[in-house]
Amino acid sequence: MPLEIRGLAPLLQVFDMPRSIAFYRDVLGFKIVAQAPPGDDFDWGLLERDGVQLMLNTAFETQDRPPAPEAGRTQAHADTTLFFGCPDVDAAYAHVKAHGIEAPPPSVAPYGMKQLSLRDPDGYAICFQWPAEREDRS
Repeated sequence: MPLEIRGLAPLLQVFDMPRSIAFYRDVLGFKIVAQAPPGDDFDWGLLERDGVQLMLNTAFETQDRPPAPEAGRTQAHADTTLFFGCPDVDAAYAHVKAHGIEAPPPSVAPYGMKQLSLRDPDGYAICFQWPAEREDRS
């Protein structure tokens, strides 16, 4: 029997869960569908939007968190990029700018993808992209 796969939910280690939730939920529109422990102050969360799942986990328990992120733990975040299919990259740009997120305007990559690139609060790269020749509103 072949291997059956029905999704992907990357797990990102975050420094400050409320700050990350404010970005992924309040700016990007993800919903929290599971969390542990239950309540407003949690260490792990499963987020979902339009069939896309993402897990966030605190790098430190609240009581053990240092005052600032440790460079040794976060320097590799720049090597991680989440690519989201987004039929209207220009609208995504207007949306993130309206929420105060700094990002350069979308551009078309040499391989034909129109892309909007930005960083989340922990330095992970986020790219909203769609084939430039197929860009549509559907």
